[in-house]
Amino acid sequence: MTDQRYGVAEPARNWGINVHRLRRWQQAYTANAPTAFPGNGRLTLAQEALPQLRDEVKRLRRERDMLKKAIRFFVNELR
Repeated sequence: MTDQRYGVAEPARNWGINVHRLRRWQQAYTANAPTAFPGNGRLTLAQEALPQLRDEVKRLRRERDMLKKAIRFFVNELR
């Protein structure tokens, strides 16, 4: 589009794409070309972090549950 001095409307019509969608894609590419369209094995930072965060949540829940059991044990011991 930009190489041949086209506007957005003409290629959108030719490709059967909504003009606004094509404009958003163009803006995303212009703003951050290398990471604008993740895929083909490339993940966004959020997608990369998600499995690690899920593992951490599991670990923290296990720790919380152990602490709850410990509190119950010590409260029963005091009675």
